[in-house]
Amino acid sequence: MYASAPLNAYYNPVMHISDGRAEVTVAVRRDFYHAANAVHGALYFKCLDDATFFAVNSLVDDVFVLTVSFNLYLTRPISDGEMKAVGRVVYRSRQLFVAEAELMDQDGREIGRGSGTFMRSSMRLTPEIGYK
Repeated sequence: MYASAPLNAYYNPVMHISDGRAEVTVAVRRDFYHAANAVHGALYFKCLDDATFFAVNSLVDDVFVLTVSFNLYLTRPISDGEMKAVGRVVYRSRQLFVAEAELMDQDGREIGRGSGTFMRSSMRLTPEIGYK
């Protein structure tokens, strides 16, 4: 499902998912830069949201989950190497989930962090949306 999303053809991320955890890695490119020659915060958000979203969806096998809210902290700029977000579920109930993620550079230094709230939707996980 993640690999088939049209947006990911541009960013070319790599995703690894396990039970309640997900990792997203993206190689930094100049076309991700803002005017100050570092990666734009939009990619920080994408990596953190993807990691937390798929950490949650790894625990839900019948419906798509939705991001309800997300808090983002940009703690350090990055201009080369790789960005890696590691997300994990920290709370779950029947309908509501909370997940957190750290975003690190290739040397393991934190460059951002975030937490999100997610809920179950009514959209079934089917092959038509890329779910396998």
